[in-house]
Amino acid sequence: MDSNVREPTHINALRPRAAEDEKISFLLNGHSCSFSTDMMPDESQITTSDLTSSTKEASHSSQEHILQQQQPHHYHPAKQRFVNVPPPQCTSRCRQSWTRAVLYLTGLILISVWYASRQYGAGSGRWPARQPPQSPASPSPVRNWDSAASKAAAFTARLNLTEKTRIVTGRIGLEVGGCIGNIPPIERVGFRGLCLLDGPTALNRADLVSVFPAGLTTAASWDKDLIYKRGKALGEEFRDKGVHVGLGPVAGPLGRNQLGGRNWEGFSVDPYLTGVAMSLTIKGMQDAGVQACAKHFIGNEQETQRTNSWLENGTEIAAISSNIDDRTLHELYLWPFADSIRAGVATVMCSYNRLNQTYACENSNLLNGILKDELAFKGYVQSDWYATHSGPESINGGLDMNMPGPIGQAETFTGETYWGPNITKMISDGSVTEDRLDEMIQRIMTQYYLFGQDSADYPTVDPSIIFTIAAQSNLLHLIPFGPPPSRDVRRGHSKIIRKLGAEATVLLKNVNGTLPLKQPSNIGVFGNDAADPADGLVFGAGFEIGTLSIGGGSGTGRHTYLVSPLEAIKAHARENGARVQYILNNKVLAAGDFSSLYPIPDVCLVFLNTFASEGYDRTDIEADSTSTLVVENVARRCPNTVVVTHSAGINILPWANNPNITAILAAHLPGQESGNSIVDVLWGKVNPSGKLPYSIAANPNDTNIPVVNLTEAEISSPTAWQADFTEGLYIDYRHLDAKSIDPLHL
Repeated sequence: MDSNVREPTHINALRPRAAEDEKISFLLNGHSCSFSTDMMPDESQITTSDLTSSTKEASHSSQEHILQQQQPHHYHPAKQRFVNVPPPQCTSRCRQSWTRAVLYLTGLILISVWYASRQYGAGSGRWPARQPPQSPASPSPVRNWDSAASKAAAFTARLNLTEKTRIVTGRIGLEVGGCIGNIPPIERVGFRGLCLLDGPTALNRADLVSVFPAGLTTAASWDKDLIYKRGKALGEEFRDKGVHVGLGPVAGPLGRNQLGGRNWEGFSVDPYLTGVAMSLTIKGMQDAGVQACAKHFIGNEQETQRTNSWLENGTEIAAISSNIDDRTLHELYLWPFADSIRAGVATVMCSYNRLNQTYACENSNLLNGILKDELAFKGYVQSDWYATHSGPESINGGLDMNMPGPIGQAETFTGETYWGPNITKMISDGSVTEDRLDEMIQRIMTQYYLFGQDSADYPTVDPSIIFTIAAQSNLLHLIPFGPPPSRDVRRGHSKIIRKLGAEATVLLKNVNGTLPLKQPSNIGVFGNDAADPADGLVFGAGFEIGTLSIGGGSGTGRHTYLVSPLEAIKAHARENGARVQYILNNKVLAAGDFSSLYPIPDVCLVFLNTFASEGYDRTDIEADSTSTLVVENVARRCPNTVVVTHSAGINILPWANNPNITAILAAHLPGQESGNSIVDVLWGKVNPSGKLPYSIAANPNDTNIPVVNLTEAEISSPTAWQADFTEGLYIDYRHLDAKSIDPLHL
């Protein structure tokens, strides 16, 4: 390390509070800070450190303190070793004082131990000290691990070899359930099969479900109780649809690349905050009776070339290799997965990318060595979809379930697979042992029995899922005799969504007492993000006009309804007799056409968004749709402009210090109650107590690690795609600390 670069300052700052207040408390600028809804926001400008990731203070002294060992006090520089130093001579009076001191200190130690056991014991509502993972890794105390494992062993013994291969190999087809992932039933032994379904923020291929705030939004709340309740509500909806495995939550990507397309699915660039959120979400989901899946394991930090591809000449190009040293792997990227295992997560999904040149789903050092041995993971490892690249290598490398089964999308309808019947051949030729196959099955079935999914009262799979082939499309309209009724699983979850969306909102700027609003009589609403989505209620790709409540890809969901900001603002204005004027077309705003605006509003609310999705990475760190020009044009005409961003990740704010911009709110992706949540904040019903789960630098190049992106001409070999994590631990606020770089000033 460069001797001129100072080590980052890690404040041991997560201060547990009493059990009755589950809101996270931490140190900010040396002062103990906590947030609750009865605290009104500070009307002064936000200080420099407020735009530094709040996780800096809450990183539990980072993992650095765990690695530091207490050194002896007597070091001899000349001899380059520690030496014993004889104690000074002591008189009888000195000895008496010494004896009293020893007794006094002993008493203090005993009292401290007693106090600590009271304060940090079970049920205290405080953060427990980290303990080595147990075996099995912390299954829920209300479930009987030994009984589940015994049932799994007995079940495995009843299977013939062909049936065994079916338990570990996914199948695609309406006859096996129609979920995104299916393990087919085996009627002979009374096994009803497994249904696996996305995703971390909503049930993806289903309707009459809730769309929750994204992981990024959830982390910004810093509210343990709400994080758990969100997980519990998600789990209830999965279970009510008859789903056995909910494919979430997300610990990878962690957020190394600020423009990563899937960063919004995860929680925070800080491993400690992400670990806490993973643990609470998993406990919530699994307390509802559904298996949670921690994904994507590991190093899946960019979407570009995340999977293998082919050149026009037929040459296969391997997926990008994330090359991570052991310390960085453990202290950053593995940390939240370790917390997931301590929480008793049922399954871990290995990722598409390669780790240190070997595909993650056949990386024995990763799956067998680190995950199953070092972390004592007793659940099963499933592949990401089509992330299996081999037969014996992946099985012996630690993969337990191949999803969705076929080799690739081209083989979806032929059923050609690396596993399935080929496992019988592997056992015959000795490349895989039947004992290993039995272990794979027992890992899977132990979780099945542990969560009571063999019970007669576990819901059957909602038949409408068969016809909902993707979040953005379905086949229901093609059924001449009428579609099967869809099961409404939303319960009363809109209340949790609205509350979390509001409390996770981050107040970045507030001057002149702008917020909360004082019942203005003339309200202006501007920007494409304020409107109802013009392209429908499913966000499979970007769109020009409409509010953004969730990102795209497998983590998205079908809205049953979506409350836009404009809709909620107009409803609030009607109650108070206020006028609402609006211009929603960003092209009109960028052109400076405000001819329809009269009189000038008392307050101008500008809504911006930034879309991101699985499958590709963002290309711009500013908000979408000529956002800077839109904000500047509105602020030029309105001296009381409030900007609200709905973003799938970090944005720079080049207009932030404009004196006419009096308040800025970062609402991220708040889910289906988006408009209601932001109105609750704007008019003071809810205090915006969120804190940023990342840092905003004054210069975006100060913290952004570019996404690796090669042209075909630059691909010199099939393994040309390499991402070298040479920055080590120094990402986000750690990098700012190490380089003494200030974050953005407002």
